[in-house]
Amino acid sequence: MLRAVYIALLALLALPATAQIAIMGTEAEGYAEVRPETQITFPEDHGPHPDYRIEWWYITANLRDASGERLGIQWTLFRFATQPPPFAEGWARQQLWMGHAGVTTAAAHYHAETFGRGGIGTAGAEATPFRAWIDDWAFESTGEDFSPLSLSARGDDFAYALTLTAEGPMVFQGVDGYSVKSDRGQASHYVSQPYFRVTGEIEIEGALRQVTGRAWMDREWSSQPLAPDQTGWDWFSLHLGAGEKLMAFRLRSDTGEDYLTGNWISADGQSTRIEPGEITMTELGHTQIGARRVPTEWRLEIPSRGLDVETVPLNPRAWNAMSTTYWEGPVFFTGSHEGEGYLEMTGY
Repeated sequence: MLRAVYIALLALLALPATAQIAIMGTEAEGYAEVRPETQITFPEDHGPHPDYRIEWWYITANLRDASGERLGIQWTLFRFATQPPPFAEGWARQQLWMGHAGVTTAAAHYHAETFGRGGIGTAGAEATPFRAWIDDWAFESTGEDFSPLSLSARGDDFAYALTLTAEGPMVFQGVDGYSVKSDRGQASHYVSQPYFRVTGEIEIEGALRQVTGRAWMDREWSSQPLAPDQTGWDWFSLHLGAGEKLMAFRLRSDTGEDYLTGNWISADGQSTRIEPGEITMTELGHTQIGARRVPTEWRLEIPSRGLDVETVPLNPRAWNAMSTTYWEGPVFFTGSHEGEGYLEMTGY
């Protein structure tokens, strides 16, 4: 059983990035189904959902150091089930874990990756008290409540230790946390905490910096989040100047029929789905990264919300060259609204 699990992981990581993404659109028989009537509750749903095929805890932060220099960080923990339940125990448990961490400045981009096994304590997640970890990387509550939390990771040339304190409510993406990903019905359960205030320190190439800023956490779990023809996504999380938030994404299809949607989040945390057809995303500028031509400058338009902005990256070469390759970095925008946020692009 253990050998089969490792072979499955190695086979996945040997595929091109577009094929890795497409695997999330294959059949999900035997796993739990994402249903619109499912009620998401806390603190239970801060924890793992092993009956679903895939899930992640995903944090990004827009930060400044004491000199005012902008930085960004990413922390992501992925869980993959290699077979549906029932699950074995110990080394034979059919759960694989993967951690990604990164730090981005205007001049450089650093990233690290680590892997773990379910069932033996090297990686996992718990709801109460909340803790998600892999090796010595951890995202965990520091008291009886979910917030505040500590966040830590390290790579060859960077490390960070941050405190995240929620200053607003959890936000339900899609409709009540049911987030549709295609017109054929693929969906995930998707919630966010976009109101984290951040303090802490980042070490880059031996130099320590005190930082402050704000972070956005996404929690998503599913058994079939993409349609088979969908090859990647362009995903934005934006902090608008008046306290509003915007989550928006484009799922690209090899048929040319892309799926665009998102959620508009008011300053008090009320979340409203943006229907497909309400939003336009236009590529304005590209960056050549090896053989890849990656769209790093964008225009986003939502006429119903009076939004028309253009985004630029802090560092256009924020490429995560890991087992799964993708672009991940801080962005800034101007136009009808001004602010900052993060952009993730996969499948290029």
